[in-house]
Amino acid sequence: MGYQLSAVVADAELLREQVAGLDHAILGELRQDFALLPVTPQLVIELTGSLPDFAPGDRSAAHPFDLVLSTALVEVLARWSQSGPVAYLEAEFGGGAGYQSAAVWLGGALSWGPCFDDELDAPREQWPINGALTRLGVEPGTWIDPFAELGLHLERNTDGWLAHGRRRLSADYWDELVEQWENQ
Repeated sequence: MGYQLSAVVADAELLREQVAGLDHAILGELRQDFALLPVTPQLVIELTGSLPDFAPGDRSAAHPFDLVLSTALVEVLARWSQSGPVAYLEAEFGGGAGYQSAAVWLGGALSWGPCFDDELDAPREQWPINGALTRLGVEPGTWIDPFAELGLHLERNTDGWLAHGRRRLSADYWDELVEQWENQ
C-alpha cells in the first residue's frame, strides 16, 4: 500500500482564518492544534486563478516537489505566514521507494527549504517533513517522530485527508478507535 501527501500544514486557527470562504479548502484536524490542508488542483485554481503545473520526471534536490510552486501559490503561502509558520509538505512512497519534500514560510518569506530526500537514511529528525514540522513548533511526544506525533500517518493519500476533513475527524479519533478495539 502506497502513501501520498500534498498538503499545507500550520496552526489550525491560522489555516481556518486563511481559508474561510474558500469552496475547495477542506481542513483535516491533527494533534497539537495543527491542521492539514490537502492541496488539490481545485484548491490551487481557487487560490491562484491558474491551473496547477506538475514537474516532469523524478523528484530531486533541484526539483523537490511534484506540484510546481508557482509564483502566485508561493505568494499565498508567504502571505499566510505573516500570521505564523506555514509548511508545504509532499511525500510519495510505494513498494519501499519514494521521497519527502518540505518547505516552510514565516513572516512573509521562505524561511527553510525546500528540502528533499529520497534515501531517508539519515536520522528521522533530519527527514524533510520532520524538519519542517519541528520548525512549525511541533512538540516531541509519545510517538516516534513529529510526523507520527501530529498523525500524518493516519490517512494514506489526499482523498483520505479530504474524507477525514469532511467528516470532521480528529487524529485522536483513530487513537480512540484503536483503544476501543484493544479493549474488546
